Amino acid sequence: MHVQLIQALGALLLGGVFVFAGIEHFVKFKAMRDYLASRGFAAPALMLAAGSAIEIVAGLMLMFGFAFPVAAGALVVFTLATNITLLRFWSAEEPERQVQRNAFLINFAVIGGLLLAGAA
Repeated sequence: MHVQLIQALGALLLGGVFVFAGIEHFVKFKAMRDYLASRGFAAPALMLAAGSAIEIVAGLMLMFGFAFPVAAGALVVFTLATNITLLRFWSAEEPERQVQRNAFLINFAVIGGLLLAGAA
């Protein structure tokens, strides 16, 4: 398969995950807002709306090959912030600790993919 086709498919899939998640956050806005509030976030509605918008816009940019470095960079920052603020596995008890640690590590793999996409 041609390298550009494989890269385009990868960007489509990677960006698509963020678009899907961002849309889902808006669809389930009240539940997501309440979850952020329960985790001590200030202005959870604003944080949720801003984060979800970043996911959708930057995800679409990545999917359609527009400004890869900017889109990937925005999603790297978003994913790092999410990891640090929401997936605090070190303060959880088992079995939740293992679930959060796995999600934390998966997000780092996603960040690796975003870095590769941004460098393309």
